[in-house]
Amino acid sequence: MREVYINKIAAFFPNKAVDNDNIENVLGMVDGKPSLVKRIVLKSNKIKTRYYAIDPLTNETTHSNAQLAAKAIEMLSDDGFDLDSVELLACGTTTPDQLLPNHALMVHGETDIKEIEVVSIAGICLSGLTALKYAYSSIKSGEIDSAITTGSENISASMRGRNFEPEVQAKVDMVRRNKELTFEKDFLRWMLSDGAGAIGVSDKPNNDSISLRIDKIFSISYANELEACMYSGCEKLKDGSLRGYREYLPEEWLKMSIFSIKQDVKLLNSKILEYTVFRPLETMLKKGMFKPEEIDWFLPHYSSGYFREKLYNTMQEVGCDIPQEKWFTNLTTKGNTGSASIYIILEELFNSGKIQKGQKLLCYIPESGRFSTAYMLLEAV
Repeated sequence: MREVYINKIAAFFPNKAVDNDNIENVLGMVDGKPSLVKRIVLKSNKIKTRYYAIDPLTNETTHSNAQLAAKAIEMLSDDGFDLDSVELLACGTTTPDQLLPNHALMVHGETDIKEIEVVSIAGICLSGLTALKYAYSSIKSGEIDSAITTGSENISASMRGRNFEPEVQAKVDMVRRNKELTFEKDFLRWMLSDGAGAIGVSDKPNNDSISLRIDKIFSISYANELEACMYSGCEKLKDGSLRGYREYLPEEWLKMSIFSIKQDVKLLNSKILEYTVFRPLETMLKKGMFKPEEIDWFLPHYSSGYFREKLYNTMQEVGCDIPQEKWFTNLTTKGNTGSASIYIILEELFNSGKIQKGQKLLCYIPESGRFSTAYMLLEAV
């Protein structure tokens, strides 16, 4: 089996960074009123700036999801990654621009890449890393020599205030005093943002600069044990099951904001650490996949600063004490970009010049959709 190397990483963000005071100026208010939960959520998640593919003056979209990913790929090319040698394009996202055709085909259509194999990975935060794992497996098995993978999100298109007006109006008609979005919908408006990352991988390391050898990508799902926690295009029923959009009338799609992304915050807080930190790390350590003391950089994709200390405490409990001075994240400045987050975190560190030959990196990517998680082990060569 061959080795697989990350040769180049690029990240693209649309428009100018948006600070906390200007989020509603860009996304728009719901029913013309400021959110009652915004300040609480922002204080907890500790995000200071993020990016939206929205023109703040017109409230119109400036980039599609596919265009964001294509821009990141273009930056890979500008950095010297040979697009002509690429044999595979694998793209992951939570928020494709349409149901059909698939997201990766739309990304390919936005690029100058020749005819190649194209694979689209559906999911939430893990979809970007799963795209990378597909490329990793393809190169390692000898099927191909070079690939590009992406993680990208354009969540802002569905987070604009105007999208929730029919739901709010329907509630006003029923109960005059209820003019607020339910928390599980409003919560995510202040958590998620746009961006894209692209990774160029091949069977050979760079000749004159650091590469990251992929030693292991460990991914596991606990959907057999837990109900859905983050969902869209459906409603969560009292028994924990999901009722898909096809079971609702078209007018209900608007009145109930069926296609908005929702989060069961109570379930998230009670289960995320056990199922994405304690249990998978316990399995990895028992199998001897890595030694915590050998990790030089820990790159966690946690969704909110609220979880940082809780994450560290849980890691200590399971015997995986990686001191926080070894941690690297840019959540505060780049926001939570879902499937693109681990690309964006890796890109900043990879291109910072801080990584030294021989250093080992551990990446952590949780997904609360129905509780799955992944860890990636890398070594700088």
